[in-house]
Amino acid sequence: MLRQPALTRTSVSSSDNRIFVYEVDGLRQNEQTDNQSYPVRNSSTILIQVPYSRMNDEMRRITRLGGRIVNIRSLNAQKHSSKG
Repeated sequence: MLRQPALTRTSVSSSDNRIFVYEVDGLRQNEQTDNQSYPVRNSSTILIQVPYSRMNDEMRRITRLGGRIVNIRSLNAQKHSSKG
């Protein structure tokens, strides 16, 4: 008997397209951050946009690099609040 091909997921969950903004303190340019494709500033805090599906991985990466997350907010909520 021939099997029917498995159906692929066609609908996108609302969590799949959510973006969060991490406000990070304490990241400095060092040997580990030199390997990144972007420079790390020496200023007080930086903002990093993170998709919902990568939040845990990004938290671990920030911690490994010596940073501290001081605030997390939804990018969508930020956009809606600036309209008013």
